[in-house]
Amino acid sequence: MHSKKKLIAGNWKMNGNLTANKSLLTAVVDGLNQAQCDVAVAVPAPYLAQVERLVSGSAIAVAAQDVSVHESGAYTGEVSASMLKEFGVRYVLVGHSERRQYHGESDVVVSRKAQRALAAGITPIVCVGETLQEFEAGDTEAVVKRQLAAVIHLNGHCISEIVVAYEPVWAVGTGRTASPEQAQAVHAVLRTQVAAASEHPDRIRLLYGGSMNAANAAQLLAQPDVDGGLIGGASLKAADFLQIIHAAR
Repeated sequence: MHSKKKLIAGNWKMNGNLTANKSLLTAVVDGLNQAQCDVAVAVPAPYLAQVERLVSGSAIAVAAQDVSVHESGAYTGEVSASMLKEFGVRYVLVGHSERRQYHGESDVVVSRKAQRALAAGITPIVCVGETLQEFEAGDTEAVVKRQLAAVIHLNGHCISEIVVAYEPVWAVGTGRTASPEQAQAVHAVLRTQVAAASEHPDRIRLLYGGSMNAANAAQLLAQPDVDGGLIGGASLKAADFLQIIHAAR
């Protein structure tokens, strides 16, 4: 087993409102007790300030869901890494399957976003994963290796500072989950790939992000190369999110 702490990161996606955020996070903070893992919540940009206040003094870190490839300038609607940094953001998701799918983010764009985050002292959670079509064609390994290779190529010297999240796209929000063995097999491939590129591979945490929930978290987190989870729907329910947090030891 790796000695590093596991990381449980909630991804709210485009959900939340001021009232609901407050009751959710108040309940999560109250229920953390002596959690054995690191915890983060990735929230929509307008709520970063509110969430930073709500989790202040707790063990919960603030994460953003996206970052611009640009530092500043005439990029209406974009949010830069330095702006995120001002709101206490510790992590940012880059290349989430929904960004790749709906916003056409290429491997190169994802790599540049990771680079911007790292330059600002924010840890990018680099998301990789295959679609149902790629999964059924047996291309899982090739796809995730290609996606991660692009990030390593551009950020080689600081690759030890990233987090990788494997999210089989066919298991995101579909209720289908990779079996613990399937998840472990892909995590082992990613572990080998980052180990070859990094001076401190033991620092890099690999999260599983395919419909992890209160019922299956313990089994998935018990796999040797699963260092945590990127949690979607279950992170919007305090009881479920806490159950996953307490399963991460």
